[in-house]
Amino acid sequence: MPELTNDQLTADKMIEDWFLHSTRQIFVLSGFAGTGKTTLLKHTITQTLKLVPDESAAFVTPTGKAATVLIRSGIRACTLHKLIYQSFVEEREIEVNGKKITVEKLSFRRRETIDKDVKLIVLDEASMVSDEVLLDIANFGVKLLVCGDNAQLPPVEGENAFLAQPDYTLRTIVRQNRDNPIIMLSELAREGKYLPYGRYGDGAAVISKRLFTGERRKNYLLKADQIVCGLNKTRAQINEEMRFLSGHEGLPQDGEKLICTQNNWETYIDGEARFNLVNGIIGTVISPFYLPDKDMGFMQFKPDFLDENCPEALPFDTGIFTDGYYRYRRGDYFEKFDDDGEAVGAFTLNRFEFGYCISCHKAQGSEFDNVVLFDEGYAFKEDKNRWLYTAITRAKKRLIIVK
Repeated sequence: MPELTNDQLTADKMIEDWFLHSTRQIFVLSGFAGTGKTTLLKHTITQTLKLVPDESAAFVTPTGKAATVLIRSGIRACTLHKLIYQSFVEEREIEVNGKKITVEKLSFRRRETIDKDVKLIVLDEASMVSDEVLLDIANFGVKLLVCGDNAQLPPVEGENAFLAQPDYTLRTIVRQNRDNPIIMLSELAREGKYLPYGRYGDGAAVISKRLFTGERRKNYLLKADQIVCGLNKTRAQINEEMRFLSGHEGLPQDGEKLICTQNNWETYIDGEARFNLVNGIIGTVISPFYLPDKDMGFMQFKPDFLDENCPEALPFDTGIFTDGYYRYRRGDYFEKFDDDGEAVGAFTLNRFEFGYCISCHKAQGSEFDNVVLFDEGYAFKEDKNRWLYTAITRAKKRLIIVK
């Protein structure tokens, strides 16, 4: 366990006093990138408060990717959706092509209570969560430790006033991050300062887009674990460029990167039913096959934050890849046949797009080892500093900023 900074020790004491002695239900902890927020949470919950993750303390995040960041640090965590909602299967009769078909639908209802052993809910990556959802969690009546980075972008939908007025903010960079060039660049971005061109140690560089050409551009793009930008036009152009550089054309091919663009809470992407297929999940196409006359395909899909494929093949709308728009409406049903050609149920189509390059908003809550970032923060006006800060802090080990 790393030695805590004075900043972390102060926060640890404040959280302990609040949890043991205060009648206030919510404590809000903010922490800038590099200040060791996850390390502090692990220490405070397990050592200071003597609570057990997944038993007396429930760690939750807005996305599955964010949950696995905690899981890989040794903290058992789940998504907000898993905490708040309970799933149940119900049979429904629907009409498809003039036939009445009975299908099993996975539905969700809000839990009235949570496990009585849970004494504390810890919400991480709270900058992505609206006040409305935070109040839904608070309605369980359990003490709630809200943790996030108030320098990041606000939620896509709704407002987040909790992080705007934290009870405490971690500001001291922990020892192991003091010389990290990515952290240094994130500080400049957070403070609205100019990012000079040049190399920053072995881990980062800021390059003029006029010089980001030829073999240099090709090498950096192909080595990136994720490319991040701001504008849809840029995203489309770079995804097309990456497919050309990778030797792919036409419909998504085996090994290509896709991103889910629509929530499908009925589909689980892991064998333990912990994570749902939701907007923003990135993964790899495996063994796709297509029905070109119907503009639909089926694929095995491996999410980038899991070590397993989705349990079942995923059907998806291919119109976006051929014509630039989805052919089918959300929720359209199609017949599912057995080997003898008998209708045995129905399915709906998922929505994906190419995921070599994604928007900063889609990347929020995720981390990638090697990031190429096209700085288009100017498009976000009053949020331009937050946008750039959020984008920079998606990188863990290497970062190339092109501007």
